[in-house]
Amino acid sequence: MSIRHGLLALLEGGPRYGSRLRTEFESRTGSTWPLNIGQVYTTLSRLERDGMVTQKEVDEAGHDLYAITEEGRAELRTWFGTPVDRSRPPRDELAIKLAMAVGAPGVDIRDIIQSQRHHTLKAMQDYTRLKAQALADGPAGRAEVAWLLVLEQLIFQAEAEARWLNHCETRLVRLAEDAEAEPPVAESLPATISPAPSTADRPHARN
Repeated sequence: MSIRHGLLALLEGGPRYGSRLRTEFESRTGSTWPLNIGQVYTTLSRLERDGMVTQKEVDEAGHDLYAITEEGRAELRTWFGTPVDRSRPPRDELAIKLAMAVGAPGVDIRDIIQSQRHHTLKAMQDYTRLKAQALADGPAGRAEVAWLLVLEQLIFQAEAEARWLNHCETRLVRLAEDAEAEPPVAESLPATISPAPSTADRPHARN
């Protein structure tokens, strides 16, 4: 997730101060990725250093306002126009856990799958309930529509994870069945070694 570009996108709508940027960011994403105010000001400081934003005037309440620069707008357009890189996916803890559980002594990977599937399905139900509530209330503005898009992405992600867990369980069952179906390997007997001929049996060399 790019906090840097998210703040630039919000500043495109006009000058804002730090805590308002934090509030609007969380409103757009439904607090799915909460920010602390330190992250916001650290990012703003780096954006200002890189010429992407500049400090403007102070508002009536004494807040320091930040505004996007032309360099920041160019950076934002590039971000919007560039596909998210999927060639180097981030580490997925669940995938790593299952990969390490395969063959680990004393670990039943099926228990891990069942436990995770229960958690994933519950999360999906919670997301679906929130979506139904959002649709019933009716999206009133851009922030609500943005939150609905994020919410639906979480639902699709949970559905995909549940299908993948089912696939993992099916594969493990199939591997276990194949292992049981293989005939036991017979122990091969050592080859009989002919004894070396005695000296009496050896032909005498002619002088």
